[in-house]
Amino acid sequence: MEAKELEAEILRLVREMAPHLLDLLGVGPITAAQVLVSWSHPGRFRSEAAFASFAGVSPIPASSGLTNRHRINRSGYRQLNRALHTVTLIRTRLDPATKIYVARRMAEGKTSRDAQRCLKRTICRQIFKILEPPNRTRAASLTDHANQLDAI
Repeated sequence: MEAKELEAEILRLVREMAPHLLDLLGVGPITAAQVLVSWSHPGRFRSEAAFASFAGVSPIPASSGLTNRHRINRSGYRQLNRALHTVTLIRTRLDPATKIYVARRMAEGKTSRDAQRCLKRTICRQIFKILEPPNRTRAASLTDHANQLDAI
């Protein structure tokens, strides 16, 4: 009973902070809460690539000789990476568009793990666009933060 009450409270808080996050397929209240805790505040990450690196879903070059490829990033914030992994599992199982995306990546010669890495990166990009206000630079965010501190 207590777990349901806590999940309802988490859902209420997520709806308050980022309601559009719950519109993404595979993102439930717990996953959204983990994303928001990891995100912290607008302007924390200078770009989508920085957020992807923090999440551990940025590609790492692993080329050798004539072979040009990327491997899975094993660093980053593991809890956020796990939340993204949960979203990829749900989407791969339920979403026809995601199934087509993964099949296309595998037809390009990628392994299933590489296709999953690409899918995580795509989801990370979608989350970044939802959470980061458009046309907002890091300098503007820092200025806003400084103004808030001055008001205190």
